[in-house]
Amino acid sequence: MRSRLLRPVGLVPAALVLTTIAAGAEAGKSAGPSESLLILQIVLLIAVGRGLGELMQRIGQPSVIGELLAGIILGPSLFGWVWPEAQHAIFPKTPEQKAMIDGIAQVGILLLLLLTGMETDLKLVRKVGKAAIAISIAGILAPFACGFALGEFLPDALLPDPQARLVASLFMGTALSISSVKIVAVVVREMNFMRRNVGQIIVATAVIDDTIGWIIIAVIFSLASHGTLDIASVARAVLGTLVFLAVSFTIGRRLVFQLIRWANDNLVSAAAVITVILLLMSVMALITHLIGVHTVLGAFVAGILVGESPILTRQIDERLRGLISSFFMPVFFGLAGLSADLSVLRDPNLLMLTGLLVVIASVGKFGGAFVGGTVGGLNARESLALASGMNARGSTEVIIATIGLSIGVLSQNLFTMIVTMAIVTTMAMPPMLRAALARLPMNEEEKERLEREEFEKRGFIANLERPLLAVDESPNATFAAHVTGLIAGMRGLPITVLHIGERPKEQEKDRHESHEAVVKKAAETVSANRDAIDVVTRTGRAELGETIADEARKGFDLLVVGIAKAAAAKDRFDRKIDDIAATFEGPLAIVVGKGKHLKQPMPDALNILVPVSGSAVSKRGAEVAVALAGSGSLRVIYVATTRDKGAQRGVSRGLSQETGILKDTSDLAARYDVDITTTLRVNRAPEAAILREIDTTDVDLVVMGVDRIQADHLSFGGVADAVLRQSKVSVLLVSSGEAQRPPAEKA
Repeated sequence: MRSRLLRPVGLVPAALVLTTIAAGAEAGKSAGPSESLLILQIVLLIAVGRGLGELMQRIGQPSVIGELLAGIILGPSLFGWVWPEAQHAIFPKTPEQKAMIDGIAQVGILLLLLLTGMETDLKLVRKVGKAAIAISIAGILAPFACGFALGEFLPDALLPDPQARLVASLFMGTALSISSVKIVAVVVREMNFMRRNVGQIIVATAVIDDTIGWIIIAVIFSLASHGTLDIASVARAVLGTLVFLAVSFTIGRRLVFQLIRWANDNLVSAAAVITVILLLMSVMALITHLIGVHTVLGAFVAGILVGESPILTRQIDERLRGLISSFFMPVFFGLAGLSADLSVLRDPNLLMLTGLLVVIASVGKFGGAFVGGTVGGLNARESLALASGMNARGSTEVIIATIGLSIGVLSQNLFTMIVTMAIVTTMAMPPMLRAALARLPMNEEEKERLEREEFEKRGFIANLERPLLAVDESPNATFAAHVTGLIAGMRGLPITVLHIGERPKEQEKDRHESHEAVVKKAAETVSANRDAIDVVTRTGRAELGETIADEARKGFDLLVVGIAKAAAAKDRFDRKIDDIAATFEGPLAIVVGKGKHLKQPMPDALNILVPVSGSAVSKRGAEVAVALAGSGSLRVIYVATTRDKGAQRGVSRGLSQETGILKDTSDLAARYDVDITTTLRVNRAPEAAILREIDTTDVDLVVMGVDRIQADHLSFGGVADAVLRQSKVSVLLVSSGEAQRPPAEKA
C-alpha cells in the first residue's frame, strides 16, 4: 500500500533533473521568450501538480492542495532555495517569458470560475432559503470585519502602496470571508451528506458566499483601478454589476439555453457545444470588463447559466471538467504556489503575522458561521458542522489573492501569507468536517425524505432531459402532445416537436403551431411558471428512418410517438412506427388514443390504470402514470398468476407487504398528491385481468411499462399486444431502451 501511495511522487525527482538540464540548455541558447521552455514549464507543473494531487486525494485532502504544494516545491520556497540556478533556468523572471505562462493562467482563472459556476446549484439555495442567506451574511460579516481591521493595522512595509490602504484592507476582508464552494461540496459529497439537511445548508451557504465574494471583488477591482475612493466610479461599477446580473438571470438565461440547444442540434463539427460555451464565457467576461469590474464575474455568471441549461449538462460537465482539471488547474495553482515564497516566513515578524492571519481568519469565519447557524435555527452540533465546513478557503482564496497581486493591491509577502492561510485552513477543514458530520443523528422526517429522494433518483422521470415528440396531423397526435406536455411540464423540460406527417408544406406551419400550443398548454396545467417549458418544432425533410436517426444523435432520451394509425396486421405495428423504433435506441413511448380522447384530445384530467410487476420496466410505466395523473386518479393492478406461489398468502398479509412495487408506487403517488387505488388479481392471465379492470372501472387510459422483444419487427409481447388491440380506452406503452430476448429463449 505504501509503495502505491508513493508511486506518483516518485517520478518527481527524475522529472526535475531532466527538465532542469533541458531548461538550462534552452536558456543558454536564447535570451528571448522560448516556446520550448514554456512547454517544459507546463509539463513540469502538470506532472508534479497532478502527482501530488493524487497523493493528497489518497490521504483525504483535496487535489488542489497538491497542485499548490507543487508550485511551492518548484518555486523559491524549496527548489529555488536548494538550487537557485536551476530554478531560475526553468522559471526565469524575464517579463516576456513570464507573460507567456501568465496568459495561460489568466485563461485558467476564467475557466475555473466557469466550472465553479456550473457547480453552483441555485435550486439548492432556493430550497434552503432564508436560513442559508442569514447564515451566509453572518459568516461573511464577522471575518470581513476582522480582515478589514487587520488590513488597517498592517505595517506599511507589507503594503505595495501605503496610500491605498483602504483598498488593501477591503481586499483582506474579502479574502478572509469567502469560503471555497468547490472544496466544501467535495467533502460534503464524500461524506454522503449532500442531501442531508445540514449538508444542503452548508453547500448553499458556500454558494452564496462565493457569489457575494465575486461581486465584492468586482467592485474592489473597480476601486483599485481608480486608485482612490471615487464614489461616482464605484457607484457606476455597482450599478453596472446589478444591471449585468439582472439581465443575465432573465434574458441571458434563456439566450444561453437557446444557443446551447442550437449548437447541439444544428452544428455538425466536433465539440460544437463546448465552443459555444467558451465563446459565451469570453463575451460575458468582456462585458464585465467594459462595465469596470473584473472578468471573473462574467465567467462565474456564465458558468451558472450553463449549469442551469436543462439539456446536455452531464455531457458538457464531463468534457469541460476533464480539460480544466487536467490542464488549467495544475498550471494556475502551480503558478500561484510559485509566486508564494515561504522562505520569507523565516522572518519571525512575518511568521507571527501569518499565524495571526490564520487565527483571525479561522476564528472570524468559524465564529460568524456558528452564530449564523444558531440564529438560522440549527442546533449546536449542526452549527459546529457548518462552521467547520465554511472555514475552508481553498481555490477561491488563491484566485482572489492572485487577482490582488496582479492589480498591485497585495504585496508579494502579503500574497504569500494569504496563500499559506488558504493551505492551512483547507487542510484542516476535511477532518474537522468529517468529525462534526459523523456525530449528527438523523431524525425521522429527514430519514423519510432521504429515502423518498433516493427512490426518485433511481427513477426514469427524474433523469429525463430531452423528450422528442414525433407526430402527424391526427387527433391522436394532439393527444400525444398533451401527454408529452404533462410529462415535461412536471420538471420544466424542453420539448422538440417533430412533424412526420404527409400534409402539404403550406399547411405544415399551422399544424406545427397547433402542436406547440397543445404542448405548452399541457405544461401550464402542471407548472406554475408558464416559461418553465420550452417548445420548438421541426419538420422531417428526409426519409422517416433517416430523420429519426438524425434527431436521436442530438441527445434525446425519450421519444413519444403519436400518429393516426398505430397498429397494422395482427401482432404488428404500423410500418411508420416500425421504422421509428428501428432507428431510435432509447426509451420509446407509443400513444394510442381511443374513444373520448379522439374527440377531446386535451382532457382536463386522466383516470389511469397501470399494471405493475416486480420488473424495472413496469416501475418505469408506474412513474409515467404518476406524472400524468395530476388532478385525476390512478389505479394500480398487480396480477398474480398460478405460478406466483405467494399470491394467496399475499392476500392475507396485505398488498403492501406482498409486493414492494405496490408500496413504491403508492409512496410515489403520495409524493405528488395523486389519488391512488391498488388492486390484486389472483390466478388470472394478465391480459384478461387488465381488460376486465378496464371494463369494470372508469379508467380512460392504460399506461404499461413494456420490454422490446427481439424480432424482425417491433414487438412488446403478447400481453401488451392484447391490451393494445382489445382495450376500449387509450393506451400508452412505455418501452425500455434495448430489445430483450423472448421469454422462451431466456435462460
